[in-house]
Amino acid sequence: MSTYTEDRRKVTTRRLAEMKQRNEKIAMLTAYDYSMAKLIDEAGVDAILVGDSASNVMAGNVTTLPMTLDQMIYHATSVVKGVSRALVVCDMPFGTYQGNSKLALESAIRIMKESGAEAVKLEGGSEIRESIERILCAGIPVMGHLGLTPQSINKFGTYAVRAKEEAEAEKLIADAKMLEEIGCFAIVLEKIPATLAKRVSEQLTIPTIGIGAGGGTDGQVLVMHDMLGINKGFSPRFLRRYADLSTVINDAVAHYVDDVKTSDFPNASEQY
Repeated sequence: MSTYTEDRRKVTTRRLAEMKQRNEKIAMLTAYDYSMAKLIDEAGVDAILVGDSASNVMAGNVTTLPMTLDQMIYHATSVVKGVSRALVVCDMPFGTYQGNSKLALESAIRIMKESGAEAVKLEGGSEIRESIERILCAGIPVMGHLGLTPQSINKFGTYAVRAKEEAEAEKLIADAKMLEEIGCFAIVLEKIPATLAKRVSEQLTIPTIGIGAGGGTDGQVLVMHDMLGINKGFSPRFLRRYADLSTVINDAVAHYVDDVKTSDFPNASEQY
């Protein structure tokens, strides 16, 4: 049990800002269903991301691109039902906001109305400014996402570290400042040099949430299936595994199969 669960007040975008002001790190994880969302909420996470990474860990796709708006709303609805404290943020999937600000607003409204999520997350900077501004004007909180943006994998052609070159780093800084200026409440910084992430975090008044961006950000986020060892085929440098549930589950199921095959289960006390 986390030592940071005594404060059971509902986490809001304002509370995340207050956490940055008092230098309290923000703990964020992904979740995609009711049962796991309930468990990690009770353990004390501050925010839950209903990530389009569901495409990979829940649906078995190679990229996040196949996720639809209806699928994201389904996952977010399930998560919201299991959460009482954490702020729930839902990814807007590929194709629901790029290049069409009217569609972006309609998509964001559907997420908020149908799922009960409390904020949305969009990947990109100046290229999607109009979409973000339109969503913000409707009173919907927006979390930005810069650095490695998985929805643009076909453009980059690699999941390598982003913004290592000065020109890309300067654009990232400019985009981060722009996102803060227009009203985003936080920004995810994915797979960028730790020195750059620290530099960005120090220049912003809104929180930064890092993944593969070092310890200088205001918080961290990991994919739940990765950090719990359910998905063992993904082992980047930034990932710390806190459990080996893949082995635990495999052993438990194998034990169950053996008990059924040998008629050990159910025994006399396990029947009516």
